[in-house]
Amino acid sequence: MRSRRATVITGSLVAATFSAVLIVSGTAGADDPGPGGDKGGKAVDKAPAGVALTTLLPEKISVDNDSKETAITATVKNEGTKDSGPVRLLVVGFDGLTVTNVEGCSAIPEGDLPDGSNSGFACPLDSLAAGASKSYDVDATYDLSKTGKICLPVQNGDGSKTFWQQGPVPFGTTNPSPNAPATPLLLGTDNKPVAPGGDELARTGPVRDVLPLGAAGAALVAAGAAGLWWSRRQPA
Repeated sequence: MRSRRATVITGSLVAATFSAVLIVSGTAGADDPGPGGDKGGKAVDKAPAGVALTTLLPEKISVDNDSKETAITATVKNEGTKDSGPVRLLVVGFDGLTVTNVEGCSAIPEGDLPDGSNSGFACPLDSLAAGASKSYDVDATYDLSKTGKICLPVQNGDGSKTFWQQGPVPFGTTNPSPNAPATPLLLGTDNKPVAPGGDELARTGPVRDVLPLGAAGAALVAAGAAGLWWSRRQPA
């Protein structure tokens, strides 16, 4: 489904600008299967007066141990007093978490994904009314032998500003259950991979990657035109 919208995203990257954002990882919260966790979220660029954009992820997801499939609800909210105007939500997967589809959204071409990510979708909105929210059904797979993270940035319509960014925040468990039908994962929890005798988290990328979360947080290069953290040197 590499549609014309995906082509627009590709072209807009030419004008990308960059800024550094410090994202601090959190701990797992309440056992709430619905949207409700804004862990790892941070305001970035200043939104227009009266607009307050945030995102929510479920506190818990469940991974089928046979198919490796899982479902996530990603929600963008305007908690302000004025309509947002055109905005876009990005849904990006990292490490063991791969986003396979987001209903009503366009896949980001592989060559335009940031280093460290494996998948992403862009979801444009004409406007989000004051006090309103919009939820998206996210299909994903999760390789339980690795850690897994997701990131939800919210930009203005042309992607030149990032008003809010949640993540990359992990889903995981410290108590793997490989023999059960499914493994529950908590938002804000680093995954302990299922591996014989494995006491350490799996290494999911080269040491030079700047995206892993740690006790002090993670440096993430945020975006320009498409709202991507495009740290990869592009070919001439």
